[in-house]
Amino acid sequence: MKRLIERSRSVGEVLRWVTQNPGKVSASHYPIALHKLGQLLQQQPGPPAGAGDSRGPAGQVLEQPEFHVLCQAIVSGCAKFDNFSIVNCLYAAAALGLPGESPLVRVLEDESRSRLGRFNQKDVSMVFSSEANNKALEAIFSSQLFYENRQERFIRSMAEWLPRKAENLTPYTMALIAKYVARHRLREPRLLDTIANFLLKRGEQLDSKVIQKLVFPFSRMNYRPSNHGELFPKLEAILEQKAGSSPLATVNILMSMFQLSHFPQSVLHQVFSPGFITNVMSSPYALIVRRYLSLLDAAVELEFREYSGPRLDPRYRVLMFEHALTADEANRKYSYKGLVAEALRQLVGEECYRQDEVLPPGYCTDFLLWINRSGTVLPLSRVPAASRAPPATSPVTMSLRSSVLALTSDLQDFAPVVLSVNDKWHYCQNSDILVGSRAMRDRHLRLLGYCLVQLPYTELEKVSGIEEAKHYLRQKL
Repeated sequence: MKRLIERSRSVGEVLRWVTQNPGKVSASHYPIALHKLGQLLQQQPGPPAGAGDSRGPAGQVLEQPEFHVLCQAIVSGCAKFDNFSIVNCLYAAAALGLPGESPLVRVLEDESRSRLGRFNQKDVSMVFSSEANNKALEAIFSSQLFYENRQERFIRSMAEWLPRKAENLTPYTMALIAKYVARHRLREPRLLDTIANFLLKRGEQLDSKVIQKLVFPFSRMNYRPSNHGELFPKLEAILEQKAGSSPLATVNILMSMFQLSHFPQSVLHQVFSPGFITNVMSSPYALIVRRYLSLLDAAVELEFREYSGPRLDPRYRVLMFEHALTADEANRKYSYKGLVAEALRQLVGEECYRQDEVLPPGYCTDFLLWINRSGTVLPLSRVPAASRAPPATSPVTMSLRSSVLALTSDLQDFAPVVLSVNDKWHYCQNSDILVGSRAMRDRHLRLLGYCLVQLPYTELEKVSGIEEAKHYLRQKL
């Protein structure tokens, strides 16, 4: 049956072999049939211009009764399929152009999700590592199942072949790959440099929304691509032309560049201009843009002191974040923060620290303490109010520079300390490099006058019990 399907010369012939011989068709034959259908459809010419049937060859096949019989056979039997057949059917169906809401795709994805713990990474990666065309890649990276789970073997393979294939990929496909790289914090230079080269060559042809998706992995992984000397000036020139067409995308791209310590002055002149601000404030995404602009304005004051252009009007300043990040909340049960909190409570007492304090310009800190020159942690009641961190409820109109002066004026007596619990998701995958947003937060807190004490998960995972945790914190402090 395998040979008969593979030797078929038409779509109809494939469908006849599979649907008219059900007793001779096994699970492994279905993905072969779907792949063969895909190959045959690619070989068929599209309808001539002006032809009455606009569905094209694929649309015509998907409506054939025999094709529905084939799909129903897969739906009915897939619970008994082996893993390899399930994965092959899933991606072959996606490559065929079946919509994600179709019964066949839904059943295959549900079955795959239920077996995820038993899947061999080879099941996914080996099939497409040598078949990296646009359709196949879009099928892979559009799959929620694949997007949610890192496939190490596939990633290693992709780092080898993507640079050679990138020139023929569409911006949509490359954006899907960039999203996956960012989602799993993959600091793989070959992948990131390939995205950067694609952006350098195609940048002028892309709109701002696509550019922001391609730029985001660099800041997420705190990685300056090898071509940044050419790429960053080119991005500046593109943003100058397109800044007003998509304000949210423009601000997102700026944020990515700021996280990499690159400050495009000419674009800042535009985004802080009255026209841009007026346009943003009347848009449905006004609040999120105000948050980003507030953080960008703070970054200019702290890191780009030579800038002399327009700034954000104080009445528009808001906190970037008002509470812990969503990722931190979602991963709370996997965090070492609870262990540190209990050890700190026993070590210095609750009157000597604040937990989850939000500091201007909107950074949530794990623990905030004040320590004198002899290394003693001070009760909050002994810290002069004027020298404490500005309250998170009203920081938006005060100058960040003033808060720096307030914090450092009595530094000879004591210093504010931030204990930072750096859990696994705060780092790039398999790396000791903090993600870009976390790295920028740390830079800014230091520039604001805080002493940072890092508590990386690689150290905390070696701590066993409260007594060891107290000893660890005593050493750190």
